[in-house]
Amino acid sequence: MTRRRLALLAAIAVVLPAAAQDADEAAEKAVRTAAGRAAPSVVMIHTAGGLDAVAGGKDPKGKTIFIGRGTGATTGVVVGADGYVVTSSFNFANKPTDIFVTVPGKEREVATVVGTDFSRMLTLLKIKSTGLPVPAAVPKAEVKIGQTALALGRALDPTPTSAPSVSVGVVSAKNRLYGRAIQSDAKFSPANYGGPLVALDGRVLGVIVPASPQGEGETAGFEWYDSGIGFVIPFEDVLAKLPALKEKKELRRGLLGFNPDPKTGTYAEPPVVAAVQPDSAAARAGLQVGDTIVKADGRPVPHFSALQHLLGPKYEGDAVKLTVKRGDKEIELPPATLLGSSPAYVNAFLGILPIRSATVAGVGVRYVYPNSAAAAAGMKAGDRILFASRDKAQVPVKDRASLATFLSQMAPGTEVGIDVIRKEGSKTVTLKAKLTPVPDFIPEKVPLVGAAPAARANEAFVAAFQDDPFAPKKKDAKKADTGLLERTDAVTGRKHWVYVPDNYDPAVPHGLLVWLHPAGAGGPRDAETMIKSFRPFCESSRTILLGPKAEAAEGWTPSESETVLADVNRVMSEYAIDKARVVAHGLGRGGQMAYYLGFQARDVFRGVAPVGATLGNPPRDNVATQPLSFFVAAGGRDPELKEIEAGKAQLDEKRFPISYRLMKDAGKEYLDGPTFAEFLAWLDAIDRL
Repeated sequence: MTRRRLALLAAIAVVLPAAAQDADEAAEKAVRTAAGRAAPSVVMIHTAGGLDAVAGGKDPKGKTIFIGRGTGATTGVVVGADGYVVTSSFNFANKPTDIFVTVPGKEREVATVVGTDFSRMLTLLKIKSTGLPVPAAVPKAEVKIGQTALALGRALDPTPTSAPSVSVGVVSAKNRLYGRAIQSDAKFSPANYGGPLVALDGRVLGVIVPASPQGEGETAGFEWYDSGIGFVIPFEDVLAKLPALKEKKELRRGLLGFNPDPKTGTYAEPPVVAAVQPDSAAARAGLQVGDTIVKADGRPVPHFSALQHLLGPKYEGDAVKLTVKRGDKEIELPPATLLGSSPAYVNAFLGILPIRSATVAGVGVRYVYPNSAAAAAGMKAGDRILFASRDKAQVPVKDRASLATFLSQMAPGTEVGIDVIRKEGSKTVTLKAKLTPVPDFIPEKVPLVGAAPAARANEAFVAAFQDDPFAPKKKDAKKADTGLLERTDAVTGRKHWVYVPDNYDPAVPHGLLVWLHPAGAGGPRDAETMIKSFRPFCESSRTILLGPKAEAAEGWTPSESETVLADVNRVMSEYAIDKARVVAHGLGRGGQMAYYLGFQARDVFRGVAPVGATLGNPPRDNVATQPLSFFVAAGGRDPELKEIEAGKAQLDEKRFPISYRLMKDAGKEYLDGPTFAEFLAWLDAIDRL
């Protein structure tokens, strides 16, 4: 190698690190400059008083995260030169009695709450100072995916005149949270909630908030902090809504008020209306069950997710114009003025238990609830329901599912017509029933079978169907496995057990009870104990018992929900399962998992039965098309009794059907004898109508 070549390589070796160092220094300087431009508008917020702690989601192990009363600083952004500051509502989840704001270069001041944007979870504050610097906003049209973004906060340094803390990331997505937010991978945490996300030119992209696509409330999304998934509300939108927030004090998300048919899916096809909430924006605009929404504000709606993105940015008082397909016609409805809240859906109750092993059309009645609409109308055990009607619009009742769909479209207090055929003859009788809410009444003992009159004798009913969907199922040629079955997943190695009663008949759909064991359990003795307790019920009420096993001795985590559902789906594929009788049941941490599964897999579960378990996250709304009932039990000496009963109150507020039983002398333990008997009766009545 020549001396000249060696000299050249030596020069390159010196130049390359120097160039890299220069680039790093330039990048660092750009970050400092951008943060410095925005810093005068980034304020420090302190709070005092309020609640000691509030629930803030769950940790990776499924345990509720409690957010303690704030003792440190949080962050805000100046939005008005005359003393207006905006911040994340998360900073006030503990309902503080006092709020203080410190603007760089000024003394700490008392702040008052002017208003809250509940759609974006932002709070507007006011202090007396004027002449405050308002940062410039990056227009949403100029925001680019991949551009550098700086998350600024004032919580780490007690000196408000110091430079704010900086976390560097990029804009990773736009139009998130159904069009309300920008996503970034910069580190977000309580240290910078309420602070600005800043571009390299010093302009503000948005205000940092903890948020979740599923959850709502001040603490929604808190469990994602520092995860690389964070959201900011575009600053352009924040400034645009200031006048309304100052005037109205509260801004809420605009709600249309209907439930889509789950069969159409979220992304598969245009949403079909399955239920319309009474006195909602949708009801006032004339939206009807069975309508297919094809356009919103003139834009195509190829699937339900598209409609969610169109409605997501809208507030209470905003309007949306829907175009629907009704029959073979396309109809443009009058503008629907969105509401800020809608009445909780209340399940309408006829008051019967249906015969399950139906081999003829209609719904047989095996039990009539006392003091119910059915009882008041004169319905009797042994009757078979053929038609249901309201306002002269009559629909044939093909089976239990069709009657459930009809009732889900009604509200308590609605008078409906029910055509039945009596078991003693072929004459059809029309009964008038005024529906009620579902009562907290559990029948002590009801017959598991009932008379099945020959409904085919009614020619009008038979004419409503071209094919007979009720022909008896042919039994499998090969006898299904019964008894206790120990299983191991061939791919993951995870274990679960299944108990199938010896009298299993593939021609009869069975209920499925999913047992979620408490922490420290899940072994062979757990399976033996549960099977011994439930065997008589499984045989008499035609129910299969499934026992998944948690990975860790500490118990279940939300991340295991997919594997539990895989176990459920395997059982449902191998055995005849009644989809109206799938229930999640657990003790302690297992009860928490039952809650989680019930709300996360609404298309699978129809009942949740937690024992000694806290609810954790706020419950989702009661949905007409995916009914969910609860049997909640707790011990009077359970150290978490207060939290358990608070969860029950939240379920009541959402108007879910719930039976609550307090075992006065128990701690955190399984059901005592009388409560267990009530639980079995509740299980047998889970498909009530």
